Formats: sequence, C-alpha cells, structure tokens
Amino acid sequence: MDDNPSPQRPIRSYVLRGGRMGTGQQRALAELGPRYVLPYTAQPMDFAATFGRAAPVVLEIGFGMGDATAQVAAAAPERDLIGVEVHEAGVGALLRHIGERGLENVRIVRHDAVEVLREMIAPASLAGVHVWFPDPWHKKRHHKRRLIQPAFVELVASRLAPGGYLHCATDWQPYAEQMLEVLSASTLANTAAAYAERPAWRPLTKFEARGLRLGHGVWDLVFTRPR
Repeated sequence: MDDNPSPQRPIRSYVLRGGRMGTGQQRALAELGPRYVLPYTAQPMDFAATFGRAAPVVLEIGFGMGDATAQVAAAAPERDLIGVEVHEAGVGALLRHIGERGLENVRIVRHDAVEVLREMIAPASLAGVHVWFPDPWHKKRHHKRRLIQPAFVELVASRLAPGGYLHCATDWQPYAEQMLEVLSASTLANTAAAYAERPAWRPLTKFEARGLRLGHGVWDLVFTRPR
C-alpha cells in the first residue's frame, strides 16, 4: 500500500476490497439498483425530485451491509436517507433490505463520501449525517486515513442545515478520543459534556452487541450546527 499518495491520488479513508456477492445481493443489485442507486454527478442533487417529496434528509457514510440503515429508515418513514458506500456487496445487501422491507425512503450512492458531500450535497441542506463505526486505521502511520479529520468535519458542517447534527460512533477508544478532539475544535456544538449516550434510535449492531457482552466500550458523539 502506498502511504504517500501523490497530489493526484488523495488519501482515502477506505481500501476497496474484492469478494464474492451472494445470489440475493446480485439479484437485488440487478433488479433494484436502477431505481435506488443514484449515479455520482458533480452537481447538487434535488432531494425533492429524488424522493418525490419534501422531507428532512439524512446522509449515512459507510453503511456496511446496511442492517442499521434499513432499521433507521423503517423506523422513521417521515425522513429520507441517502447511504454512501463504496463496496458493491454492501450496496447489494442494502438493496435486498430495501426490497424485503418495501423501503421507499432510501437511496444509495456508490462513491467516495468526501466527493459526494462536496459535489452532490448543497450547502445547509442536510438534517443529519451518520458516521457509524468507520475504519479506525489502528496503526499510527495510517491515522491520516481516518475519516474524522478537521477538513472533513468542516465540510460536513457546511452541508448541515442549522440545527442539523453529525452523529459518530466507534468501538475504538483512541479513535473516539481523536473524534472528540477534532469535533470539539470545530464549528459544531457538542450535545453532551463529552461523549453522548447512544440514542435509542441508533440500532445496536450484532458486532456491537457482541463487543458489549465481552466488555468492550462503544463511544457515541453527537454534535450539531448552531441555529
């Protein structure tokens, strides 16, 4: 892996992985992808046209296999949700959830989240942004690849509507500490003295539940854009 990308190769917070997709994921991608997967375009999207209504929009970055995304969307039909993920298997898995649950308030963009925020999301247009369990990049020489960095947080802040929130969660304490430091120095305001309680509406993932049973910690951070 090249740890010193050239200016033409920006540092990414992810590494594209290979891997086989299940038949259900492949079928969902073929049948539902054309309707629910949005092409990346270098211009702000029209949320009302995309979803066919005017509603608060939340952006989720790195939704993995989409379990939590589907649960959040099903529990809050009055909100629209855009999931951003680079891995095809995850996109197929979320599409399968969409089909099984009949979710009409979810759309997917398979592209780099920084570019999506910068180019596809208009300033002050989002009700919220979720960054749940991003890659902690454990090794010190890889910390520059962590998604939660000052420039990224200010980009998120610029896309949040006044009163909008950024909700991060991690099970890696050193990353939680970095998140708290970065977010506390940003233009966003903390909703807690330090770390927040897990909101009841954030689903407990299987991985997270197993970690909690083993005594592992999980840290939530919820910051808002001042009104």
